Formats: sequence, structure tokens, C-alpha cells
Amino acid sequence: MLTLKMALKSIGSNKLRAFLTMLGIIIGVMALVILVSLVNGATGSVTESISSLGSNMLTISVSDNKGAPVTLDDLNAWMTDGIVGSAAAYEQESFTGKYGGNSATVDVYGVSSCYDGIQDLNVLLGRFIKTTDVDNHTYVTVINEGLASELIGYTDCIGEEITIGGTKFTVIGIIEDDDSSLTRVFSGDSLVAYIPYTSLIRMSGSATLEVTSFYVSAPENVTTEATETAMEQLLLERFEEDEDAFSIISTDALEDAMSSVTSALAVLLGGIAAISLIVGGIGIMNIMLVTVTERTREIGIRKAIGAKKRVILQQFLLEAVILCMMGCAIGIGLSWAILRVIGIVVSSLSITFNMNGTVILVAVAFCFMIGIIFGLYPANKAAKMKPIDALHYGG
Repeated sequence: MLTLKMALKSIGSNKLRAFLTMLGIIIGVMALVILVSLVNGATGSVTESISSLGSNMLTISVSDNKGAPVTLDDLNAWMTDGIVGSAAAYEQESFTGKYGGNSATVDVYGVSSCYDGIQDLNVLLGRFIKTTDVDNHTYVTVINEGLASELIGYTDCIGEEITIGGTKFTVIGIIEDDDSSLTRVFSGDSLVAYIPYTSLIRMSGSATLEVTSFYVSAPENVTTEATETAMEQLLLERFEEDEDAFSIISTDALEDAMSSVTSALAVLLGGIAAISLIVGGIGIMNIMLVTVTERTREIGIRKAIGAKKRVILQQFLLEAVILCMMGCAIGIGLSWAILRVIGIVVSSLSITFNMNGTVILVAVAFCFMIGIIFGLYPANKAAKMKPIDALHYGG
């Protein structure tokens, strides 16, 4: 206890120098906590967005049909045979949408009837695209709230006609904007219109109804992995055993990949922040060496009256550890405040940045180790001083 009091008194006797010494540790801790917390917050938001797409969904793209293109009839047949639960074709293009004197760039998705179920879209008003719309190439559209407000001026616009890419479409449904969707997270507010798949193919000038991109979901009581295996085997047989002719991506695989990337990023940023802490530790060792030199006569007097080497070592080592831990505490407090400010600034993106308990523990443990490692040499130097040499020191 006496050693602790003496260490605190020594630190308090020169508050400005103590603060400047701790500054490297404070900055290092802030860098570690804030950077890792930002990565974790972004990871949580993206993972939640991916999960909202559905854990049983597969995204399939065909790059080489080998003369046997996938068609809408094939998708319907696979659903009937129980190979998949639901299947929906999709294509995406950008067109200029017009209504009255208003115009805007619209992301237009040509889809088939099961698309809303697979993507878990919430229809606020009206209805979604049906099979009859796709079969008859009808010019109807389902738009999101953002497009309704931007182009038409209000959301209760069922029955209104808007022009998309020079073609008139009748609005038959309004889709709820999803604040957690991947589109909103990465691109902000999007203006989206869904039209029958066949209608988009006509607008694109294509002569065939070949399906190159589609979603499938697993049947009831069948795992996504089993459905993925079944689809892979089916497509391999169709495309002459060419694995490069198509790709299958599951949301589970996407989550795993995203988790791996963000974990690696968190480790990388944490390593960079750790370097800042090491630099701060070097600063503490430097100041402790200066302190030992300044207090050489004090050390000599204490040793002359019986202070043991272990006591001197403990005092100076404790001073280094206290400096590190005080800097750590200040850094954690400032990190909390900064994360709160960042959370308020980006609140519209539905991303939350919370301090991770594990990161805090790592920061505390790392600072304690730095205090021991970088304080040991100055403390040992003080403890090894010979009383007669210390008393004769004239610096």
C-alpha cells in the first residue's frame, strides 16, 4: 500500500508530464477500441441484411448455356417436381422513369411471380406480379415507396400510369422500403420498379426468353445444402458437366464469406492500433528512465537506510503500470463518447456502434503488459544502483 501511495504521489507531482506520457497509450487505446467497434458495427448491419434475404435462398447465374438455356417453363417444372420450393427469374436494368413533369433514374427488375416470396418483400398496397402477368407480357409495375414519393408525389397511387424507358406501365402495387436491405445499406435510398420478366426482356430487345439469373428456395423440410446439391447436379447434367457454366451462391455462404473478411479486417485494424500502443509504451519507458535519473539521490538515500532492491523495483514498475492503466481508462472513456457521437451521425443508416467487451478486455490486458514490459528496464536500473554511487550523483 505504501508503495502504491508513493507511486501515485510521484505521478501527481508532475501532472502535465504524466498526461503527455499517457497520451500515446490514450491514442492507441482509442484507435483499437474505435476501429474494431466500427468494423463490428458494420459487420452486424451487413450480416443482418444478408440474413433478411432468407437463410434458405440460392442465387444461381448461368454464364454458358451449352445450347440448353434455362427457361421460365424449366423453373415451373422444378417447382412442380419438388426439386425446389420456389423459383423466380430476375434481370435488372436502369431506365428513366417519368410521370407528368417529373423524371428519375429507376432500377427496374424484371421478375417472375415467386420473387416477392423468396425476397420477403412486403406489399403495402395492391398486389405483386402474377404468373398471368408474365405469361401475357403485361405492362404493369410494382414500385417501392421511394419511387412513388419521388416520381408521383404520394404512395397511394394504385392505377396511375408511369413511363419507364419510353413504355407506359400501370402501377398495381406498392412495396415497403426496407431500411435494413443491402441496397439501402450500400447505396442509400433506391428507386425501384418491378415488372414482369417477359416485359423487361421485350424492352431490352432480346429475341429469347432465356433465364440467366434466378433465385430458388429450398422445399419445406429440406435443407438449403440438400437443395444446393440437387441444383448443382441438375445443372451439371444440363450443361455437359461444365462447372464453369454456372455459379450457385447461398446466403449462408455469403454470410460466412462476409464474416471471414470482416474478422480479418478487425484483426488487421487491431494490429495497427496495437502498434500505436507499443509506441506509447516506448514513450513511457523513456520518461521512466528520465525519472530514475532525476531521483537518483532519492534512491541512494532509501537504499542507505535499508530499502531493499525488491522495494525499489516495485515502486518504479508500479509507476509505469499506473501510467499505462490511467491512459487506458481515459482512452476507453473517450472511445465511448466518440462512438456515441458517430452513432448519432449515422443513425439514418440503421447501423449501431457499441463497445465490444472483448476488445475492452484485450485493451486493458495489453496496456498492463506494456506497463510491465516497458517499465521493467527503468525499474531494474533503479533497483541495481549502488547506494554510494547514487548518493554521490551530482546530476
